[in-house]
Amino acid sequence: MLPAIDSPNRQAEAFPVLTPAQIDRIRPYGKPRAVQAGEILFEVGALGTPCYVVLSGKLDIVLLDLSGERLVVSYGPGQFSGEMVMISGNRGLSRGRVTEAGEFLEVGADALRTLIAKDAELSDVLMRAFLLRRLTLISEGWGNVIVLGSQHSSNTLRLREFLTRNGHPYGYVDLDRDKRSQELLDRFDIRLEDVPVVICSGKKLLRNPTTQRLAECLGFIGRSDDRRIHDVAIVGAGPGGLAAAVYAASEGLDAVVIEADFPGGQAGSSSKIENYIGFPMGISGQELAGRAVVQAERFGARMMVGQKVVKVRCDQHPYQLTLEGGDCIETRSIVIASGAQYNKPKVENLEQFAGQGVYYAATFMEAQLCGDEDVIVVGGGNSAGQAAVFLSESARRVYMLVRGRGLSETMSHYLIQRIVENPAIELHFQTEIVALAGDAQLERVTWINRATGEESQHDIRHVFVMAGASPRTDWLRGCVALDERGFILTGRDLDAVLGSAPVKWPLSRPPQMLETSLPAVFAVGDIRSGNVKRVASAVGEGSISIHLVQRALAEA
Repeated sequence: MLPAIDSPNRQAEAFPVLTPAQIDRIRPYGKPRAVQAGEILFEVGALGTPCYVVLSGKLDIVLLDLSGERLVVSYGPGQFSGEMVMISGNRGLSRGRVTEAGEFLEVGADALRTLIAKDAELSDVLMRAFLLRRLTLISEGWGNVIVLGSQHSSNTLRLREFLTRNGHPYGYVDLDRDKRSQELLDRFDIRLEDVPVVICSGKKLLRNPTTQRLAECLGFIGRSDDRRIHDVAIVGAGPGGLAAAVYAASEGLDAVVIEADFPGGQAGSSSKIENYIGFPMGISGQELAGRAVVQAERFGARMMVGQKVVKVRCDQHPYQLTLEGGDCIETRSIVIASGAQYNKPKVENLEQFAGQGVYYAATFMEAQLCGDEDVIVVGGGNSAGQAAVFLSESARRVYMLVRGRGLSETMSHYLIQRIVENPAIELHFQTEIVALAGDAQLERVTWINRATGEESQHDIRHVFVMAGASPRTDWLRGCVALDERGFILTGRDLDAVLGSAPVKWPLSRPPQMLETSLPAVFAVGDIRSGNVKRVASAVGEGSISIHLVQRALAEA
């Protein structure tokens, strides 16, 4: 059985018993079904699994692991099956087996979403239960994915980070420590180059898969419909993109979100955001992104994770987005929220240590790899400051290397105070990394103080890079006007360049705020020229963009 969630009240919220009146309100959305003992109602990895309300009888939910089946929970009369895949539409995590004959009410995935949209009380009951069940599965490491990997493998870290930041529960077997590791290696004929190995939905065995291959196996990607023209396609699921998705879907627009990696963007890698309104105790970037994804999907936005937009056909309308796998999406408008990526130090062998000592996020997962060791944080902005404060809770010492002369121009005042007063953080201004050394794992770092010219070498195995930002706009060149650094020009900033822009402005009206040099194409968040590098600013721009999208669509 699932363990207690942390209190009797939470347990009751995760596994509520519906009243007869509540069940009666669900009946119009489902159909009664007589079931027999031993009948399998749904399997691990299935798409579109219905929700079952038990009217009489009993339903067992089981997961598949390396030892066979694991009983998760049994549902009796008045209870209902399901968790967050009912909303996301991803592949199911579990097998549903009838253990006592009776009658169930079968509610299809589409009907369930309609019910949630229309019935406020039942929406609260169902959504709270689904969320709490998902959180429990994550905390217990139970799901439809098992990762067999090594802490010394950058690809293991890549896949675990992908699953974690997408809020997907999974089991992990450390081949370096688990006593069964040799048996597992022999059982699956695993070679060193095969690590990590992923067992997906209890059926498929993936050897060192790409992130996209894993996303396909889990149903994150879905398939594009060549006959469907979306109202708005949102490229990127950072704070700006997710805010746009929530507002677009809640306004009844047909919205699709395309994200290459995982929701949250740079903000999703922050261990704690303390200056976002409404969260006085702070909130992690991952949790903020996870909540936004649930909101967007609840309103009907379609999420496509693990897909990358490589080209936009901007000489026709509707616009056409080409994905990395070759699929195309047609849309009447676009919100570009693909963000920026951290600038990488100009060190010759930097990529050699990616995921093996060099990291671009500072979450609980990366912190676990460091233990009681010295670490380096590169950067002087808010993300770097949040990382330094977070890592100082577990690391022996945090060396913060800042290329500038100080922090005041790039960092919030509250963070500067935290850093300056923290005895575990050592600040080095006008300092940059010039060399990395080690075999398979990073072992030594050399940095230089540009003011004095002094170089020093340190036995440090973990470097967190959070310095500067470069826009992800290569796929847009030739279609929208960019500034000299490659960020997208919008609104009034276009006045000086429209005559020479890649696509000349074709309308009698001027571009709207946040609108690019292409009508009905908007840019929000870190990818926009002149953006304010704060989470709240990106969320605000994403929200505003949908009001502007509706104006643009009304012109068509």
